Amino acid sequence: MSKTLVVVESPAKAKTIEKFLGRNYTVRATMGHLRDLPKSQFGVDLEHQYEPRYINIRGKGPVIKELKALTKKVDRVLLATDPDREGEAIAWHLAHLLGLPETDGCRVEFHEITKPAVQAAIKAARPIDMKRVDAQQARRILDRIVGYQLSPLLWRKVRKGLSAGRVQSATVRLIVDREKEILAFVPEEYWTLAVKLRDKPKGALFEAAVVSHRGRKLQMSNADEANAVETALENAAYVVEQVQKKERRRMPQAPFTTSTLQQEAAKRLGYTTKKTMTLAQQLYEGLAVGEQGTVGLITYMRTDSTRVSELAQEEAREYAAERFGKAYCPAKPPIYSAKKSAQDAHEAIRPTMVALAPEQLLPFVSRDLYRLYRLIWERFMASQMSAAVFDTTAVKIKAGEYGLKVTGSIMKFDGFLILADKKSEDVEKDLLLPELAEGQVLLLHKVQPAEQHFTEPPHRYTEATLVKALEEQGIGRPSTYSPTIQTILERGYVVKEEKKLRPTDLGQLVVDLLQEYFTGVVDVAFTAQLEQQLDDVAAGELGRIQVLDTFYQPFSKALHHADEAIGQVELPVEVSDVPCDKCGKMMVVKHGRYGNFLACPGFPDCRNTRPMLKKVGAPCPLCGGEIVERKSKRGKLFYGCEHYPSCQFVTWNKPTDKKCPECGAVLFEGKGKNSPASVCLNPNCSAAVKGDNKTSEKE
Repeated sequence: MSKTLVVVESPAKAKTIEKFLGRNYTVRATMGHLRDLPKSQFGVDLEHQYEPRYINIRGKGPVIKELKALTKKVDRVLLATDPDREGEAIAWHLAHLLGLPETDGCRVEFHEITKPAVQAAIKAARPIDMKRVDAQQARRILDRIVGYQLSPLLWRKVRKGLSAGRVQSATVRLIVDREKEILAFVPEEYWTLAVKLRDKPKGALFEAAVVSHRGRKLQMSNADEANAVETALENAAYVVEQVQKKERRRMPQAPFTTSTLQQEAAKRLGYTTKKTMTLAQQLYEGLAVGEQGTVGLITYMRTDSTRVSELAQEEAREYAAERFGKAYCPAKPPIYSAKKSAQDAHEAIRPTMVALAPEQLLPFVSRDLYRLYRLIWERFMASQMSAAVFDTTAVKIKAGEYGLKVTGSIMKFDGFLILADKKSEDVEKDLLLPELAEGQVLLLHKVQPAEQHFTEPPHRYTEATLVKALEEQGIGRPSTYSPTIQTILERGYVVKEEKKLRPTDLGQLVVDLLQEYFTGVVDVAFTAQLEQQLDDVAAGELGRIQVLDTFYQPFSKALHHADEAIGQVELPVEVSDVPCDKCGKMMVVKHGRYGNFLACPGFPDCRNTRPMLKKVGAPCPLCGGEIVERKSKRGKLFYGCEHYPSCQFVTWNKPTDKKCPECGAVLFEGKGKNSPASVCLNPNCSAAVKGDNKTSEKE
């Protein structure tokens, strides 16, 4: 019986796949790349068509030795690295190391880790796709050129340890530009007005918004204008001008792509992009589920496609019909169009087994994995189900020179919304209106007091909204969103404040510098154009050398000019009012991965640092000192006494401005479903909640 060696990237995936293939197959994992450009050298020959010089990665010798030994003992080697360009490149490097011809049918792709999918993929082995390898190499060399030639310039001119990157720098620019918009924003005042009406003396009340004046949109910019409209409406006659009734269908959303999964997981579950991708990787590679053993639970999680296989569609339709009824399946399976820039190499992210409902996973996986799987399962199931149907009534009302509008709706059929949590924002609440007819006179109950508003500046990006912006602008690809965000945080170009991303002074300075001398590196349109060129290389429509040369020639000239033109750049320094307790100099504010901290300006002679504590205006219930904000090792906010460690008081609960009626100590916000709104954490108080004033080092 012939033996086959299957090489994958992840040990978890190897374990799952080996179970499906049987004893005639040996499955081993590379644990990522085995060859790469050297870290200590540039590694690209610019004089000879940008030829890369690859070396074996340090520490991967034993893995390479084992794979070479196994190759000699088997009849066939299959390279089953991840089904994307990066995976294709790893397969190409493996073929080189193991002496396999690129044209052999040695490449297989697993889009989902289930027994039928794995067995089908083995039968569909193909040669390595050198167009995809060329696209990956072009990206790697572009990133090496920018990183290894531009970063040293920043070291010389600004500060050691800085870095620039093709996608990274354009991303920081988005955040910097948004901050500039916020700072330049001038709020404008406006007012809104509504009235409460009845159709008859004892009829039900309903509220109509005032929207127009003499046929034009109503605009009230100050209190005097609002008061004048209020007065006019107090004395106006209200007549129904138009009643429009129609049926409205609310369609489900498409199944998840990488981008939409990251956005929704941030919005609904509070997960960072890094956490979402880590959990999704585990769900894809396989988890032990009861008697089924280890099995991959979702399809490949790096994708920009909303396409779904016919088999998966049919499974979803059968499941929906059996569980909810035939009315919940549309006559034809829905088709979701992908974005023009989508590579469409893989299906959308979906469960591999529709019949494995989320609640069945609860005994076998962690809460975080369960919640993400449930999000994916419900989104996919909903995407294959019938639309929700509403009866809507839109009513226009005339009140003298003013026009009012009110809309009512009643859900007639819940459709895919049957899957939604009844408390979620997805479920629209019925808004009932009385039966109204055109020409009907209505009774005024009350003119509501006019409300003052101010236009708001653009919001700072969160990780979710930044991912959305990167996708819309064409910056990076699904696999790069999460690592790019982690990089700009680690480099100190951006900090996260209450989940919002704010550029640091350093980030703004670097972007301004790059914008002046290296427009292409931070220009959003240019970066997106380069991504399209890489897609064209993968499609065989452009050559790798052509793309590299088009970028490098102007970049090289800009680099030479900048090196001569830029002098030493001084970073702005914010001096605190806190003296260094070792040398007496006034400490300065520095930006770190977890926010601001204080450092001695005498570095390197004095290396003293201390946390920058933000007082919250509440006394410690143990010693009376100030409560301050602190951050855990994972960057999670908690509260503690300023005198720590001499005072050990710490808590996740946020202090309030209320006092305990028993002991007079400050009260803290309650946590958990069954907790009261505010709790006392003074251990000497009879009303105190025991056990809440602790934090975990694991966080």
